[in-house]
Amino acid sequence: MKKNIIVIGSGFGGLATASRLLSKGHNVTVFEKRDKPGGRAYVYEMNGFKFDGGPTVITAPFMFDDIFETAGKKREDYITFVPCDPFYRIFDSNGKKFDYNNDHDFILSEIEKRNPSDKDGYEKFIATTKPIFDKGFVELADKPFLKFTDMLKVAPDLIRLQSYKNVYKYVSQFVEDEFLRRVFSFHPLLVGGNPFETTSIYAMIHYLEREWGVHFALGGTGAIIDSLVKLIGEQGGTVNLNTEIDEILIDEGRASGIRLKNGEIHHADVVVSNADVAFTYKNLIGKEHRKKYTDRKIERTKYSMSLFVIYFGTKKRYNESGLAHHNIILGERYRGLLSDIFHKKKLADDFSLYLHMPTITDPSLAPEGHEAFYVLSPVPHLDSGTDWTETAPKYRDAIMNFLEENYLPGLQENIVAEHYIDPLHFRDTLNSYKGSAFSVEPLLTQSAWFRPHNRSEDVENLYFVGAGTHPGAGLPGVLSSAKIAENLIG
Repeated sequence: MKKNIIVIGSGFGGLATASRLLSKGHNVTVFEKRDKPGGRAYVYEMNGFKFDGGPTVITAPFMFDDIFETAGKKREDYITFVPCDPFYRIFDSNGKKFDYNNDHDFILSEIEKRNPSDKDGYEKFIATTKPIFDKGFVELADKPFLKFTDMLKVAPDLIRLQSYKNVYKYVSQFVEDEFLRRVFSFHPLLVGGNPFETTSIYAMIHYLEREWGVHFALGGTGAIIDSLVKLIGEQGGTVNLNTEIDEILIDEGRASGIRLKNGEIHHADVVVSNADVAFTYKNLIGKEHRKKYTDRKIERTKYSMSLFVIYFGTKKRYNESGLAHHNIILGERYRGLLSDIFHKKKLADDFSLYLHMPTITDPSLAPEGHEAFYVLSPVPHLDSGTDWTETAPKYRDAIMNFLEENYLPGLQENIVAEHYIDPLHFRDTLNSYKGSAFSVEPLLTQSAWFRPHNRSEDVENLYFVGAGTHPGAGLPGVLSSAKIAENLIG
């Protein structure tokens, strides 16, 4: 039966859900509070540069293919993915690099340079990741966990796969060298998790990358957003910008539409929220309708870290910098730094960084002869009490001075475009609770059935997609949540 469906938010989860529901024959309207679609994948355009606001790593291109195929189209006609090699260039605290891709012999040669005795252990590790992937991704990622019995059914398999161990501990069973342990266990940070606490199920990311590669979209991640918006338009859907939601309307326990900040009311049979789950419950749904997701429950949930991100463009190219497209620069401290971020909620003086240099792959993202970057530092969310209005400029200077001294000579005198975001941006602009960058932290006790459900437990005909619901953050997780919502709505 054709339904009128409203989607709140135009991040990857919202747009993927909108297209999937349109393919099913429903009427779909998307409402986005900002002036451009994308959510965390918003694009900043400055002085001829295009900076992707958030996700830059494409690890499961077949999931995008599926959205377009379901709509009767070919993804290649809308967006071009190109492989990255290496996937990542990972630097230790002395600036020594380790390149990582999906060439097995090449990875072994890189391990040989660092610690030859770890080659056998790595081979054993990689052999264990396929069963984890088959269970954690193929079987469970696009299945809703709406009943506790759903969790009980898979518990024996999760125990057999050692999901009770954290990713770092799991990798350490096979790998001895401390830096290599970091190289093969950092992946939870890509989805807001602490490698010392995130379930070892996330070791499947390593398999996912090895099997399908790491890709970049020509034109940047924002080009994928544009292609999805174009697809939705062709399917008969509508994406409304500058339309902030004030309230989800509830009639006799059922979601019946939305009220915008300007007072406009739009009715619907179904509402899908791609907004932050905690924000949706706390700010868009009256307390009288919340029996399960009370303020107390929301407060007791553990949330991922936040991010400090600087987008900058230079008037010179850095072809001889020794950098790759995706760079991870690990500081001397690892466990201690992550403890400061996740446990102590303390902004440390030191940092580890992700440095994105997309113009290596796609020069069109900057004016000719220029280079585009963004550098990201994980920081605690707003429970740290950090005054970012005062701290942000100093923190920015510390990061840029470090990059100039170690990787990008003459950086600051060559900057011609710059913008940064901090935890306040995640809270105030992206409506993310506590300024968390990835919503609910991916702990075993906050996964599957324990995570906020894709179908609201408090309000009928209300569904959730995006980072805060099952299966979690990261593009594969967010796109899986769209598939779950499509199947639940029917």
